[in-house]
Amino acid sequence: MKLAVWFCFVLLIIFQPDFGQNEDTPRKQRRKMYYRRLRKSSSLNHRSNRHAGIPQTAVAPVARTLPTVHFDYSTEEKFESISSFPGVESSYDVLPGKKGHCLVKGITMYNKAVWSPEPCTTCLCSDGKVLCDETMCHPQMCHHTVAPEGECCPVCTDTEQREPTNILHKPPPQVEMDQVFRKEALESEEDEEVKENGHQEETAGPQDQGTLHSEEESRRQRKPSPGEGRPAHPWLYHGRGEEEEEEENEEEGEEEEEEDAVRGDVFRLPSRFATAAPRRGKPHLPSSCSLSYRTISCVHTALSHIPPLTAPEITSLELLGNSITSIPDEAFNGLPNLERLDLSKNNITSSGIGPKAFKLLKKLTRLNMDGNNLVRIPSELPSTLEELKINENNLQAIDEESLSDLNQLVTLELEGNNLSEINVDPLAFKSLKSLSYLRLGKNKFRIIPQGLPASIEELYLENNQIEEITEICFNQTRKINVIVLRYNNIEENRIAPLAWINQENLESIDLSYNKLYHVPSYLPKSLLHLVLIGNQIERIPGYVFGHMEPGLEYLYLSFNRLNDDGLDRVSFYGAYHSLRELFLDHNDLKSIPPGVQEMKALHFLRLNNNKIRNILPEQICNVEEDSDSTLEHLHLENNYIKVREISPYAFSCIRSYSSVVLKPQNIK
Repeated sequence: MKLAVWFCFVLLIIFQPDFGQNEDTPRKQRRKMYYRRLRKSSSLNHRSNRHAGIPQTAVAPVARTLPTVHFDYSTEEKFESISSFPGVESSYDVLPGKKGHCLVKGITMYNKAVWSPEPCTTCLCSDGKVLCDETMCHPQMCHHTVAPEGECCPVCTDTEQREPTNILHKPPPQVEMDQVFRKEALESEEDEEVKENGHQEETAGPQDQGTLHSEEESRRQRKPSPGEGRPAHPWLYHGRGEEEEEEENEEEGEEEEEEDAVRGDVFRLPSRFATAAPRRGKPHLPSSCSLSYRTISCVHTALSHIPPLTAPEITSLELLGNSITSIPDEAFNGLPNLERLDLSKNNITSSGIGPKAFKLLKKLTRLNMDGNNLVRIPSELPSTLEELKINENNLQAIDEESLSDLNQLVTLELEGNNLSEINVDPLAFKSLKSLSYLRLGKNKFRIIPQGLPASIEELYLENNQIEEITEICFNQTRKINVIVLRYNNIEENRIAPLAWINQENLESIDLSYNKLYHVPSYLPKSLLHLVLIGNQIERIPGYVFGHMEPGLEYLYLSFNRLNDDGLDRVSFYGAYHSLRELFLDHNDLKSIPPGVQEMKALHFLRLNNNKIRNILPEQICNVEEDSDSTLEHLHLENNYIKVREISPYAFSCIRSYSSVVLKPQNIK
């Protein structure tokens, strides 16, 4: 017996490590699964961003964010600086934006804003980065499904019966609101019908019960008339008002009342298309309109007027691309909770807008009236507005009262009109205490508009006729961060020495496509990004960047007339420690600019499309220093370099030779 006990004790000691190991194994497995799941989710997000059409650079953790500035200047999108991405090349079309904001296809998305660029994709603006994810579709419990145009998830066809009834209470998130409302309405009415029949059976005698059953049977067998139908949404009305319905019901008998409750007087929106039974000659919502969540969308449906709607739950109405010419006073009376209204690309005139058309929209925050025929800003706009867009209209003037009540306005876009310093009152922007983002491009300004609000952070004045920048232009705008003045008529000697040198927050200036012959002096101390593409610049004066703190990071001088005589070591003095991207392509340089090897932070260097013939060993890399260069992209193509004669030490400091572009070269 003792021997058996002793033997068991020895076995326990021998197998104890195995038991401990087995106990730890599930924990390790769980940890492995957790990290594997994290990697998988990050790769899914990366893939969804790619499918959504957002550049991969838009979600990477880098120091700063930059929107691209395309040469046609039709759209601007916010991207990360590509210099932080090995293997991904930058372009010259880079101008930084305000930190925390995201600029996507011409639309400013503020920090924490959420939007859907396309079906099944949801994007978030997070501290200047655009993060997108795909929405998973829930399986439909039916045999036949259809994927409506513009929607990402399939829905059951209307002719089919939905099988499990519990779906009525927990609809999948991608099923449209109208389906859910119709199911709930049907279910609640069936319950009421059962209760009513039960009550009548209790109170009625045997003969009455037989009569009730026969009436019920005949009603089931009878086919409904064309006008009959159960309303999908009890809060969407079309045609007669509620008072008319009540008066008519009082005159008719009980049967008529019961019949009217299910008539087509109320228009119904099926799962994809909103239709109305064309009854008694009443107008109907076009079949191409759709309802998705709290948004009614009638995009490019040839509407000639705003359809009458009573829909308190609706928060967004899209009517762009129609033929609407007027907005009567009562147009939005049935939509009191509208937050976003898009009326762009119609034919709306100022005389066609009623004086109280927008007055009842007490929750409206975004109004888009781009591409209409307005000659003045509509009156009595809601004081709740945060974004107002009236681009590509025919605005002739802005007086002191035009924007007087919009003290919560953050974004104002008035591009492509007939505005100038003559017809814009200096006090026009006085009441805009919250204005941060102002676009006045494609107008007729010859000077910087006066009276800019102190809160302004980003100012866009491209494609005007501005010739000078005086020293009083930005006296009140101490928060300004971005100024865009491309495509104007500015010369460097018409920029006053005190115009912006003392600005403490001004980080980005775009003076592309002006009449500059030298890099301007007296630039802001805080400047980080300077864009001077497409001028006639022949020289970078010495020490022009020397006063900047913390130092210039991005300098774009593409498409100018720089030659070897216009550059020397002191040209970049003050930026050697900070410069990250230097674009000198499409100029007249015959050699590598002096001082490149001293630029310790340089990531991207463009010297393509010049007249460079030789690359000496120490012009790019300093052989005496063993540390690797930060240079990740070097463009030297379309010069006159004989590639086979390049010294093997010319690029010794660059980590990857694949980042050096040498071909093709010109032959002369």
